[in-house]
Amino acid sequence: MRSEGYGDFARFYDVLTGDVRYPALAEYYHGLIKEFSALAESVSGGFGILLDLACGTGTLSLLMAERGWNVIGADASPEMLGAAAGKPSNGVAYICQDMRELDLYGTVDAAVCSLDGLNHLPGEAALSKTFNRVSLFMNAGGAFVFDVNTIFKHKSVLGDNVFVKRSGGVYCVWSNRYKNNGVVDITLDIFNERENGVYDRYTEKIREKAYPLGLIRAVSEEAGFEVKAVYDFMTRDEGGENCEKAAFVCVKK
Repeated sequence: MRSEGYGDFARFYDVLTGDVRYPALAEYYHGLIKEFSALAESVSGGFGILLDLACGTGTLSLLMAERGWNVIGADASPEMLGAAAGKPSNGVAYICQDMRELDLYGTVDAAVCSLDGLNHLPGEAALSKTFNRVSLFMNAGGAFVFDVNTIFKHKSVLGDNVFVKRSGGVYCVWSNRYKNNGVVDITLDIFNERENGVYDRYTEKIREKAYPLGLIRAVSEEAGFEVKAVYDFMTRDEGGENCEKAAFVCVKK
């Protein structure tokens, strides 16, 4: 059975990302927003409205809601949002939207985009359009915090390598093909074991593109943000082109 992007993969996403330290990620993002944005000051035990861009199955959305945010989760995949909708809502509102066409009913006080969501954008024009849409719906002083894979990671870590992952009765063979300009084509062959020992096979194809960090900074500033910090992901160490993943903190001017 074959589909493109995050169709069948949505069924197995939570199983295959079980090693992601989501609580630590939520605390990391929450701490950065509180540090750099005056809009994150607690009011009556809660915070403002937060947009979780490319929210996937909603795990991070729910954890941010637990920390007092009113969360809007946006994702372009109906299947991923279907998986999110099957969890306790915790007040999170989900919308099915491509990040390049983001269209909210009002403004937000903060936004996050985790686990290289922005690397799914196909080029500089799409990156710029996304930043402009987030900026349009961001209140002045609000923080946009996101992480991106670097060109170094795409070229030297993912490269043309193959990874195999097993969780329970689900196996995933992750095959990469590195192309020019930071692009890596990813093929995910997922094998799901039935009770009789027979496996169903699903194949997903995903393309990710890494951008120079200087370009991301420029696109962010052109959209009306000020880049306050660039960190090596999940640390407070300065991030650069030689780290695998960089975390940006951008504040709306």
